[in-house]
Amino acid sequence: MSFARRSLLAAAALALSATTAFAQDQVLNLYSARHYQTDEALYANFTKATGIKINRVDTDDAGLLARLKSEGASSPADVVLLVDAARLWQAESEGLFLAIKSAVLEERIPAQLRSAPTAAGTAWFGLSTRARLVVYNKLAVKKADVQTYQDLADPKNHGRLCTRSGSHPYNLSLFGSLYEHLGAERTETLLKGMVANMARAPKGGDTDQIKAVASGECQIALTNSYYLARMMRSGKSDDREAVEKIGVVFPNQQSWGTHVNIAGGAVARHAKNREAAVKFLEYLSSAEAQNYFANGNNEWPAVPGLRPANPALEALGSFKSETIPISVVGANFPKVQQMLDRVGFK
Repeated sequence: MSFARRSLLAAAALALSATTAFAQDQVLNLYSARHYQTDEALYANFTKATGIKINRVDTDDAGLLARLKSEGASSPADVVLLVDAARLWQAESEGLFLAIKSAVLEERIPAQLRSAPTAAGTAWFGLSTRARLVVYNKLAVKKADVQTYQDLADPKNHGRLCTRSGSHPYNLSLFGSLYEHLGAERTETLLKGMVANMARAPKGGDTDQIKAVASGECQIALTNSYYLARMMRSGKSDDREAVEKIGVVFPNQQSWGTHVNIAGGAVARHAKNREAAVKFLEYLSSAEAQNYFANGNNEWPAVPGLRPANPALEALGSFKSETIPISVVGANFPKVQQMLDRVGFK
């Protein structure tokens, strides 16, 4: 073999070695509001498949957004995972995300579960879904009296309702959806009726509302589906006993369907590893990852046609969900917050 050919082969081997080493040394900085053990396997599988290691910063949504804003252009974040459409919309409106173009994500994630596209691309994508349910005390309330979200404001349910704060993102998302369906005047009337029907001042989280209904402190409440599914799968006897005392309704099945919220992801505005960030989001939309991602918090996959092996979700059954874009719902949040202030919905 000639000296020139040996030199060429050596150079090629050196280049391949350098490329492999680079892939192994690649790091993706993930800011995540998700804290589930199943995600560990999810991230490990991504690293095994790509050679890209994941460094994580875990805190709640509000903490992540505050950190991104304080870090500014010096932020090391590449990917941001948040667990509510209200927070995703807020982050986008504050310029914390980088719009991207991905044929894979656009094909897999339905249009209504991602931000409105711009010339630059899409700012965020839903990766799992949850429904906003009504739960009721089976001994005190007829199921026929709580078939719609509007029923929560009906005088027939006076003194029965309990909720968490009206300004909590989960409720803001629901009320932003109702604003789109009902318009401004009817939505404000509904919120005023809900306040009039309160059994007590808003407090606690969704699990607290379920337990309050089961105990008789109130008779009707709102909850995200994954809180209920978590209690259904719980090994605690008090959780199981509470679930046995309540009935569950997917509201508005005869009209526009039940409100669906999302957990989602985005590329950070100042991401240094943008190619790896897009690859990671695309991975989260794969069938394998969707099952890990959704089951980690007892949710449904965002990709149509996938059904995780989750006994609680199977027990809840199928339902008709609304189809309005979640990005449109987000744009209604400021108007809804003003309504909540006007009607005294704390």
